[in-house]
Amino acid sequence: MRSTRDRIRHAILFELLGLALIIPLGSLLFGLHGSDMGVIGIGSALAATMWNYLYNLGFDRAMQRWIGHTRKSLGLRVGHALLFEAGLLVILLPPIAWYLDISLAQAFVMDLAIAIFFVVYAFTFNLGYDRVFPLRGWEGAAAQPSR
Repeated sequence: MRSTRDRIRHAILFELLGLALIIPLGSLLFGLHGSDMGVIGIGSALAATMWNYLYNLGFDRAMQRWIGHTRKSLGLRVGHALLFEAGLLVILLPPIAWYLDISLAQAFVMDLAIAIFFVVYAFTFNLGYDRVFPLRGWEGAAAQPSR
C-alpha cells in the first residue's frame, strides 16, 4: 500500500501535469485564451478535489448504512465512477457557463470533453506512475500468473 507521502506526491503530480496538458489543449480545442482555460482548469481541479472527498465520504457512509460494508463489486464501482462524474458535471456547468458567458449546452459540451480527457489521462497517468514509482515487490509481480 502507498504511504501518505507517496499519495501526496501522486496527487500533486497528477494535478500539475493534468493542468499543464489541459490548459493548452483546451485553449486550442475551444478557442479560448490560455488565461481563461487556466481559470477553468484550476477551478475544475479544486472543485473536483473537494467533490471527490465529499462524494466518497457520503458514498461510503451510505453503503455502510444500507448494506453494512464498503466493499464494491465491479458493477458498483462502475456506478460509483459514473455518479461521481455526473455530479462533477452538474457542479461545474453553471460556473463554466457564467465565467465564459456561454450557454449551459455549450458548457456541457466543454465539460464533457474535459471529463473524457481526464478519464483517459487518469488511466495513463496512473499506469505511468506505477512504473516510475513502483511499490516494493511489484517488480516481479507482473511476471507472476494471477491466482
